[in-house]
Amino acid sequence: QVQLVESGGGLVQAGDSLRLSCAASGSTFNSYGMAWFRQAPGKEREFVATIRVSGGHTYYADSVKGRFTISRDNAKSTVYLQMNSLKPEDTAVYFCAAGRPVLSAIRSSASYYYWGQGTQVTVSS
Repeated sequence: QVQLVESGGGLVQAGDSLRLSCAASGSTFNSYGMAWFRQAPGKEREFVATIRVSGGHTYYADSVKGRFTISRDNAKSTVYLQMNSLKPEDTAVYFCAAGRPVLSAIRSSASYYYWGQGTQVTVSS
């Protein structure tokens, strides 16, 4: 079992930055791939970014590539999402997730076993 708790969300203006954190507890953090997903009102949950167990490989949705950076600190059992140049369309509840997906399925929410409760990010224009 892994418990995940996100923090760092808030209300910002377009062009601002935020850093989300996701603290994990309860199991071996460094044996899981970690990901961020988001869900806007009336829309399906969508993949944002993922980082493999070692932290050596990261993957991003096209919509955030070049603006967002995912990282992990295995010593602190924490994964981060640095979000720069935020846009109103980034407004959503952001969730972190843990799993052991195969490479071909890293963007699928079904590949992740554990989820946090989410943190709201609102970007005003």
